[in-house]
Amino acid sequence: MNALQPRQPLETVAPLAPKRKTRQRSRLHPYRGMALENTAKLVVNMALVVGAVSALVKLLPYNISQQAKLQEISTEVKQTESRVADLQTDFNRSFAPEQAKKIMAEQSSRVDPRQRPVFFVKK
Repeated sequence: MNALQPRQPLETVAPLAPKRKTRQRSRLHPYRGMALENTAKLVVNMALVVGAVSALVKLLPYNISQQAKLQEISTEVKQTESRVADLQTDFNRSFAPEQAKKIMAEQSSRVDPRQRPVFFVKK
């Protein structure tokens, strides 16, 4: 039963067709696809850089004018803060009870009856 049986001859394989020329070309330039891809990336990146630089050049004068306005406003704020401090001091003085008589004398022609007027005479 397990005797050797005669083998059948293997089928003959047809000879392979000659390789195409395109494969030969790709062997001549193996990095051509990568080179094209990298070139395309460089072109796109350069276009982005040019766009960014042109946008910055257009925004630079606007930035300078805004800085000048900010400097002017800062100066005005400092002046206003000093005026507010002076007015706050005057306000506090006006409502101080110990200063009330003195302020009334300064702001009107009335004088405290207990005070005596002093006159200077030139000789």
